[in-house]
Amino acid sequence: MALRGTNQETGRPYNRRIVLESIRLHGPMTRGDVAQRVGLTVQTVSTIVRELEEQGLILSVQKPPKGRGIPPSTLTINPDGGLSVGIHVTPLGIEAALVNLRGDVVDNVRRDVMNATPQEAFSFIRDMVTQLMASPRCGRLLGAGLALPGPFDVESMSFVGSTTMTGWKNIDIRQHLADATGLPAFIENDMAAAALGEQLYGLGQQVSNYYYLFFSVGLGGAMMHDGTVMGGAWGNAGEIGHIPAVPDGEPCPCGNRGCLERYLSLDAFERRGLPADEWVSEVAPFFRNAIRTIENLFDPETIVLGGLAPQPLLHQLATLVEGLDNSISARAHRALPRVVMASDCQHSALRGAAALALFGVLSPRHGQMFETLEKGNAE
Repeated sequence: MALRGTNQETGRPYNRRIVLESIRLHGPMTRGDVAQRVGLTVQTVSTIVRELEEQGLILSVQKPPKGRGIPPSTLTINPDGGLSVGIHVTPLGIEAALVNLRGDVVDNVRRDVMNATPQEAFSFIRDMVTQLMASPRCGRLLGAGLALPGPFDVESMSFVGSTTMTGWKNIDIRQHLADATGLPAFIENDMAAAALGEQLYGLGQQVSNYYYLFFSVGLGGAMMHDGTVMGGAWGNAGEIGHIPAVPDGEPCPCGNRGCLERYLSLDAFERRGLPADEWVSEVAPFFRNAIRTIENLFDPETIVLGGLAPQPLLHQLATLVEGLDNSISARAHRALPRVVMASDCQHSALRGAAALALFGVLSPRHGQMFETLEKGNAE
């Protein structure tokens, strides 16, 4: 994946992220290597590296000389330089994890609570984060990121029906998260968070344009383009679950009939009550049409299949790649199949939520990060 920076002053937050990611993915590397890889000047990279070093996010290692002259120091990520709290709230439960700068889940807790109200959820989150903070593996905390079902800010569709969280309308989720954790707080829909998690810690290290098909209680997805989630005008791009699949079909909580997720989702699987192999055979036409639609709309290098569904069920769906209908992605010479399994189906959204916090606090808009880290270092 090509990580490219920008020399515009307004691009400083992005540049910090790109430099940090480049070092994480390709380190140890010199400042000159970083500058060449991300397309920034050595001076700009050196300024960013100095800031990241001061905050303990990266390490500079001086190799012993092998001959005349002193070799340039190399940079590597400091996995213990900080932790983010990733939280994933779904109709099936709540999970929270400590994630280090390398993307490792170092500790996690889960509460199996069905359709938690905001009051219940944030009470659980407060207790779970307190438990994680007491973990011997907990270190310096940078922030908290929360992933939960979307779409957001759509009056007729947000937090409506069995596939989403009820009772969450008109709730200041970010403020509740900040209050519950005492940390800088960031939120995203779980589809986009999962796509980000895959980009940072999975297949996204090899490809730059893919669609993450998030198979959960509902069905959704997000398109990753050149390392960035395509959000759309209101941050809800990729809602494949609400495209019409069956004319005058099953009523959907969104108010329409025949939406795809009424037939192709974990909720649909459980309502149908069939053995997995029979159900997969039954929904094969819906799955293949969905793949073709995504391909013709977004032209991805591949479609990554992940989500909260049991791994065996996702694997069975992935086998339907054989016999896919024709689309603009039906090419003879492909580096990857048209559909691949996510690298970490169960934790993609969780790790993506943690990454939201990391990248969020790197932004000058959240300058408290640098003040907080300096205070913590002084203490």
